[in-house]
Amino acid sequence: MSKVYFAPARARHWDYSASQVAGLERLIEKMDFGSAIAEGEYVAIKTHFGSEGAHRIVRPVFLRKIVEGVKAVGGKPFVCDTVRIQGWDYLEVANQNGINPQSVGCPVILADGLFGCDSIEVKAGPVLGSVRVASAIHDAPAMIVVSHCKGHIEAGYGGAIKNLAMGGAAGRHRSGDWQQARGHLHAAGAESSVVRDAELCIMCLQCLHVCPTEAISEADGGLVVDSEKCWRCGRCERVCPEGAIRLQKRGRDEFQMALAEGAKAVLSTFQPGKVLFFNFVLEVQPECDCMPMADTPLVQDRGILASRDIVAVEQAALDLINKAVPLPDSLAEDRGLRVGQRILAEALGVDGQLHVDAAARIGLGSQKYELIEL
Repeated sequence: MSKVYFAPARARHWDYSASQVAGLERLIEKMDFGSAIAEGEYVAIKTHFGSEGAHRIVRPVFLRKIVEGVKAVGGKPFVCDTVRIQGWDYLEVANQNGINPQSVGCPVILADGLFGCDSIEVKAGPVLGSVRVASAIHDAPAMIVVSHCKGHIEAGYGGAIKNLAMGGAAGRHRSGDWQQARGHLHAAGAESSVVRDAELCIMCLQCLHVCPTEAISEADGGLVVDSEKCWRCGRCERVCPEGAIRLQKRGRDEFQMALAEGAKAVLSTFQPGKVLFFNFVLEVQPECDCMPMADTPLVQDRGILASRDIVAVEQAALDLINKAVPLPDSLAEDRGLRVGQRILAEALGVDGQLHVDAAARIGLGSQKYELIEL
């Protein structure tokens, strides 16, 4: 069984050693950074910068501790994500959310360049064919994947696999073809672009404002969707209060397999033993950190998990969430969920367990793990 180390969120003593930050320090010590990082090596610390209105990302204090751990063994860390909105704007969002060189203690960069086009094509599986991996991640000798565990509009659960599959891929392609970049993964679950029902539409414009590619616009008193720009991400469908806009879906199973293939493609650019995983099961909200808001958490903070096995650390995170008590005044309460139910799957109607199962099937790791509480 793979080892998964766990620093619980509860602080039972009036002492720094009982804090979650100190718990992370103990995890870093157990993970033995020196065994994965050589003197002078560049180390990508892959995380999510959040969005305007979405603040429940991994906090800068935690990122800084990981940076300090890398520096302590002679590595040269940089904190990174890939372009979602325009690159300059996304770096501003990171700064607003507290992620900058001063706070984390190292450079903060866009791994696919300021325009989201810097990438290398890497062979993937039968669903995706290939993935364009962000160049700074592709070229880095080592990586630490720092993931905020939460819900996700298409994946059902967003952790380390989603962080790599979608966040490790370039945001754009120089040709302008979205299918050659991150949109390629979204399209694995969608047959075509969105379909709009004009009779149901109340012109609230929530879909227009949430679209990451500005594919939706007003015209002739209604809304128009530009299929060439549309990533098929499903945000418009998620936010429509009337059910007036929807994706023509190919199948959720295909998208879940695409996530596993995408993560495997990114990891294939590293030598064995050069990637470490930290899953933050804190502020487990139902939405992805790329949405323009953050709902209240579904469950109470559980803690931080760390492992060298991406499948094991993901399975452990889902198990912690599913064993937790649903919180009042949350989407879990809205759905009438009780202890013992699969919280994320029941709340969102999409089962994130599927892409963890798929990752295990294609050899990314083991779902059998030993949880070691520190």
